[in-house]
Amino acid sequence: MEGQNRKLFFREPLGTLKSGEMMAKTIAVVEDEPVIRENYADAFRKHGYHVQIFADRRDALDAFDNKLPDLALLDICLQDDIDGGFELCRALRAMSATLPIIFLTARDSDLDVISGLRLGADDYLTKDISINNLCARISAFFRRLDALQTSSAVDTLLHRGKLSLDLDRLTASWGEWPVDLTLTEFWLVHSLARRPGHVKSREQLMQDAKIVVDDATITSHVKRIRNKFAAIDATFSSIDTVYGMGYRWLEESVSSPSNPTGGFRSP
Repeated sequence: MEGQNRKLFFREPLGTLKSGEMMAKTIAVVEDEPVIRENYADAFRKHGYHVQIFADRRDALDAFDNKLPDLALLDICLQDDIDGGFELCRALRAMSATLPIIFLTARDSDLDVISGLRLGADDYLTKDISINNLCARISAFFRRLDALQTSSAVDTLLHRGKLSLDLDRLTASWGEWPVDLTLTEFWLVHSLARRPGHVKSREQLMQDAKIVVDDATITSHVKRIRNKFAAIDATFSSIDTVYGMGYRWLEESVSSPSNPTGGFRSP
């Protein structure tokens, strides 16, 4: 399968530029329709981004093997490759756990949305979104990455019981076991865990994670996060749903002991 035995990229640490210097971010657009592809590329260039454009999965993977972009925007159906975008997402996520990946597609079924998020995409959008809205979402992803530049040394590690978050490396662990979180999942966990017991609405989670998505996407992300922790610890129950309000992080001492077999709360 494409994506296996490919290079594993560790993204350059932010903050390596001299004071006052700015480096334009690179967006990779993988879209098989030439007019749509060029429209996106033109809009992104007008916002000051470098843009790479690809019409198919193979050309994109060849380029990504050499160097990853700062963000990937993927269609799903790429010419005769019906699920090419899904396979490309799988390969990219294997190469980098933190690369922002956004699906932008005409396919709007719940199954496709869930499939895209399960493969590790940070967002799933349909092509009826306006260019201005799309650019705002992309800008939010980059603001979140750039915010790492201003993190102080004392803020780079967060410990909550078995949970450890490293804000420099964007890594998470539960006890001695690493938890493979995407960039969006990492910041959602951070938002909840930094103030245990406090209820976070879906809107607050979006603000803290510096993303612009709908409620259903937040719900899907939370479900995937729970699954990842539960795969390591069947008794995991630290993410609590407060119905009608949002979510909160529970300290291990007050996590529900009533479900020792590994089930977890519904989103």
